[in-house]
Amino acid sequence: MEDLFATHDALAVAELVRSRKIGTREVLDASLVRLRQVNGQLNAITDFYEGDLLGKSVAAAGEGPFLGIPFVVKQLMADCAGTPTTVGSRFFAKEPVAANDSAAVARMRRAGLVIVGRSNTSEFGLAPTTEPAFGGATVNPWRADLSPGGSSGGSAAVVAARALPMAHATDGGGSIRIPASLCGLFGLKPSRGRISLAPIGETLAGAGAQLCVSISVRDSAALLDALAGGEPGDPYRAPEPEGTYLDATRRAPARLRVAFLRKPVGWQSMDPVLIAAVEHTAKRLEALGHHVEEAAPDYDAEATGKAFGTVMCANTFTNIQVRANGRVPGPDDLEPVTRLYAEQGARIGAHDYIRAVQTFHRTGRQLGAFFERFDILLSPTIARTSLPLGTVRMDGTLEKYEQGLAPMVAFTAVCNATGVPAMSVPLEWTEDGLPIGMHFVARYGAEATLFSLAAQLERAHPWRDRRPSGGK
Repeated sequence: MEDLFATHDALAVAELVRSRKIGTREVLDASLVRLRQVNGQLNAITDFYEGDLLGKSVAAAGEGPFLGIPFVVKQLMADCAGTPTTVGSRFFAKEPVAANDSAAVARMRRAGLVIVGRSNTSEFGLAPTTEPAFGGATVNPWRADLSPGGSSGGSAAVVAARALPMAHATDGGGSIRIPASLCGLFGLKPSRGRISLAPIGETLAGAGAQLCVSISVRDSAALLDALAGGEPGDPYRAPEPEGTYLDATRRAPARLRVAFLRKPVGWQSMDPVLIAAVEHTAKRLEALGHHVEEAAPDYDAEATGKAFGTVMCANTFTNIQVRANGRVPGPDDLEPVTRLYAEQGARIGAHDYIRAVQTFHRTGRQLGAFFERFDILLSPTIARTSLPLGTVRMDGTLEKYEQGLAPMVAFTAVCNATGVPAMSVPLEWTEDGLPIGMHFVARYGAEATLFSLAAQLERAHPWRDRRPSGGK
């Protein structure tokens, strides 16, 4: 029973529960045993629900498509009633517990998910790794000296270890797709406004989004069906899809026009291993009948990157002020890079911020024009093959931090700046057996196209049986 999620995705287990072949308590108890075992090795879960809190979580779960499936929610961008949201920071570790669920969490519960804990994240989700000073580093199940990426690394680690079939993840610059790539999982960042962030209006000038990392395409699709939609007063709302995303996974896509990149926009070169990987995936797509050619969107990557820095710094400063509610962080309350971001954010004027947002919008127009010619943009998800622990440090200078950050977000962050959907699919592998995620971007609102393509690739090149030895 502990190995149930090694062979079944969430929808399959929910169907077993629905048909009374296994019981919800049986699934829950076995999952908690497995999660605690895995967590001792990976340090992926910061808080386990117990006693009354767990009982309330079981009682709150609805009769939806994920009936009885245990689930963890990241410590960022989502509140769960009865627990604090620490955002990976010691400064907010003793925050009062949340009085209410955020809108997306309430929808998770209605979909049948049983929330059993919170997953680890980097402080404020700033780093593309999960090594916070508060709580410590999360380990990649594929190899103990590697990071699972971030900032949704806690969620990705437990799913890669097959302790859960999927887990909540958020993405402000690549934080769903980066850990999906490094952990051999599927991860899709939805379009801006697809899932409400209520009660907050937006995060990072509209760059933030949430969904999950999963072992199957259809689980992510069904969860997006359950979570999609706005709340009164939302500043953005994505166009309504035609049909469900789960249905999209059941049909082959039309012949797609695919452009692929041999290097990030604005870069001079890339690791030959990654070039070979993207070329191999391009051939896979051609074999499936799609039109594939090398082409790059025309936008100013340097200006977009600087705009992202402005938005990140300003939001870090403001969010600390708002959440602190008058408290002032002491010298050891924040990690050095977080403090540097906040200090820089305090010096950013309104006109600087507006110019940064205008750069986002200009880049969005340029990417939009590109997607008039192509349906899909293909690249590796990250511009490196693995991430040793300690590579991206939050305890040094801003310059060193940004050197580590750059290859991690070289392909992903532009999707957040422009609001378009993108996914990482575990299609390629290094010679020593580590996963290499392939990154697929589509026009705004076209998640159905991505799901349809991902499911086609999953059927043609299954990846679920390739998992860390510790997950067997």
